[in-house]
Amino acid sequence: MSSAEQFIRTEFPVIDSDPHFSRVVRYMRGSDYAAWGGLTVAAPGILLALERIRPAAGPKGINLALGVATSLGFMGGFLYSYQKSSLRFWGWDENSREVALNSTEMKERADKGLPAYGVPTMDEAAQAASARNSKYSALKFSAIPWFNTTNHKYHLSEGTKDAAQSDK
Repeated sequence: MSSAEQFIRTEFPVIDSDPHFSRVVRYMRGSDYAAWGGLTVAAPGILLALERIRPAAGPKGINLALGVATSLGFMGGFLYSYQKSSLRFWGWDENSREVALNSTEMKERADKGLPAYGVPTMDEAAQAASARNSKYSALKFSAIPWFNTTNHKYHLSEGTKDAAQSDK
């Protein structure tokens, strides 16, 4: 599984083609949190607006429906924000802030003698399978929410591409 062969040309630098869940959440911008909060509030707000237009609540009221709508808004808002952050890791969206954060983080890890993407705890075959299953998984949220929660060596970034070219 050669990373250099699977490089996708993007307008912005690729930070990581398969970022770990914690990195995606740590690198979220304020606008991502605002979108998450907005969608969390919008779902029950829409339900209340529709309830005013045409009441459908029974004698027990609308409390359960509001709870479900808020939960769905929270989960949908998180998935939307996670996807926006992932797009910046892949270089599909403007990512100058993330590039700077990544550069600082990678330098700190190198100074401490740590591997760039964490210590793998699985064998080679399991790492490759994990990478194949989670790479670009944020594009498949409509089918199943899937996140990279493992450390593996199959990451594609501008640094990976440069290293692969220097090996030749």
